[in-house]
Amino acid sequence: MEKSTPDSDNEENRQKSSGTHFSVTPWNVEGKIDYDQFAKNAGLKFIDDELKDRIIKHTGTLHFMIKRGIYYTHRELDWLINEYEKGNKFYVYTGIAPSGSMTIGHLIPFILTQWLQEKFGVEVYIQIPDEEKFLAKKDPSFTLEKGHELAYDDALNIIALGFDPKKTKIFLDTEYAGKLYKEAVKVAKHITFSTVKDAFGLGNDSNIGWIFYTSMQAVPAFLKSAEEGRNIPCLIPLAIDQDVHFRLARDVIEKLGYYKPAIMHAKFLPGLDGSSKMSASNPLNTIYLNDSPEAVAKKIGRALTGQQPTAELQRKYGGDPEKCVVCQYYRYLFEPDDKKLEEIFEAERNGTMLAGTHKAELTAAINRFLEDLRKKKEAAKLIIDEFIVKG
Repeated sequence: MEKSTPDSDNEENRQKSSGTHFSVTPWNVEGKIDYDQFAKNAGLKFIDDELKDRIIKHTGTLHFMIKRGIYYTHRELDWLINEYEKGNKFYVYTGIAPSGSMTIGHLIPFILTQWLQEKFGVEVYIQIPDEEKFLAKKDPSFTLEKGHELAYDDALNIIALGFDPKKTKIFLDTEYAGKLYKEAVKVAKHITFSTVKDAFGLGNDSNIGWIFYTSMQAVPAFLKSAEEGRNIPCLIPLAIDQDVHFRLARDVIEKLGYYKPAIMHAKFLPGLDGSSKMSASNPLNTIYLNDSPEAVAKKIGRALTGQQPTAELQRKYGGDPEKCVVCQYYRYLFEPDDKKLEEIFEAERNGTMLAGTHKAELTAAINRFLEDLRKKKEAAKLIIDEFIVKG
């Protein structure tokens, strides 16, 4: 692998853009995110047309999330494709830290990962750190046992997306520690307490489990290489708030003799009120996978649109689909067909689509999606043991 400039291990996560303050950490997101500024400050590269064409060369198509700029930046994705073209097949690693019911926003990394598995025929490692929220949360009611229970529910939702059991490993940290811990201590030896404090905003009152956690999260990015005794490229699709873990870990992984993982960064699905991120801790601003059809209808009914204050003004002047949460939900998840998406956006722009109809149609689309996912989740209960690995 070509040498690259070291990733910043104490980069400030609280970033400023055009006088507007926003904060992005793995545990908290505040303010209106300027994604271009975040990319600049974090030293990310944009996924440009040339890189998209190289993906199409091997897949025959481009996932709509990449095409639409939902996945918009990367670290060394071009190098990963170079290796693939040399015959050095990569694997994909992603995951989720359970804290409650999954939201529709949580699905974004897994939907792309399933597509990558299908198109490239690659293995997938999915880490579910059932201890992370137990360590990070101050709420005493969130027990380690609760995190473990939620992890299995998350696993069922993930399996329901269509992963291949022969090419997918799902593991919980507390059940796979025998495999993870040995490698994690090798990572931990190279990361100082001061570096973790600077990167994550931790203090002297932070528990030592939380401080150690990023070492555990780093391991799947080189675990397959360690298991097979040869260097295997790894690709990690993630949301931008998780990048800091791997800014710390990438240089350490290289010091251990393994390839740095390549990364693809996704923007956040907006909250129903138009905020930068749908937050699982805000029930009124979030669509959960276990929401009833009535709850979905009620929540979408309150969603921010880009429309004029009255139907008359909307018909006359039209609205702004870029500011409309309803349009953005179609863009992110619920309308993969580009032609149909443009028709939805144009109807918002030219005033032919009024808010009531707009929201009703999205509600129906979300409920169809959730109902189908729930049926597949029930079926996943019969095959979950084919996915979960322990050790």
